[in-house]
Amino acid sequence: MSIIVQIKTILFSILFGAFFSFIVGLNYKYIIGKGILSLILSFMLILVLTLLYFIILRYINFGIFHYIEVLSIIIGFFIENLICRIVEKMLKK
Repeated sequence: MSIIVQIKTILFSILFGAFFSFIVGLNYKYIIGKGILSLILSFMLILVLTLLYFIILRYINFGIFHYIEVLSIIIGFFIENLICRIVEKMLKK
C-alpha cells in the first residue's frame, strides 16, 4: 500500500471516528431511555455506521484493514469529544 493511500486511510479513519462519536452522542441524547426500541435502534445505528465505514474503506484502499485504522478511529472519537467540551465551555460564558 502506498504512502498516499495510507495517509488517506488514516485521515478518513480519524474523521469517521469524530463523525461516529457525534452520531452516537445524538443517538444517546434523543433515543436512549425509550425501552427495548431504543436498544434495537442503537444496535441498528452502530451496525449501519460500521457497514458504511467498511464500504468507504473499500473505495479508499480496497478494504484492507489494519490496527492503525482502529487507533485512528479512537483518536477521532476523542478529538470530537474534546472539541465538544471546548465549544460547550465557550457557549456557557
